[in-house]
Amino acid sequence: MSSEVLILLSNFPDADAARKAVRTLVEERHIACGSIIPGVESIFEWKGAIEVSAEVTVVCKTTVAAVDAAQARLRVLHPYEVPEILRVPLAGGWPEYLAWVASQVGAPP
Repeated sequence: MSSEVLILLSNFPDADAARKAVRTLVEERHIACGSIIPGVESIFEWKGAIEVSAEVTVVCKTTVAAVDAAQARLRVLHPYEVPEILRVPLAGGWPEYLAWVASQVGAPP
């Protein structure tokens, strides 16, 4: 079951933007859940300058079967020009939780 579930990670400029995107992804059944983690500070080079940005991280739980559509939809919903959207495979997890994720993603029951 763990090979069927994976994580999408993304950083957003603020909790409101993250919340709107996560809610849409859940409502459209691209993801089972999105956890919003505030208080992230990112330091990166962008267009030749070092930037320091307050962000929130979103941890989305989805399935291998749904990840392409989830990633594409996340890209559309994301406010950044080049958003961070990372796929993270799982090595394992609580079987009942993994089954719940799989049951929440895709067509409505």
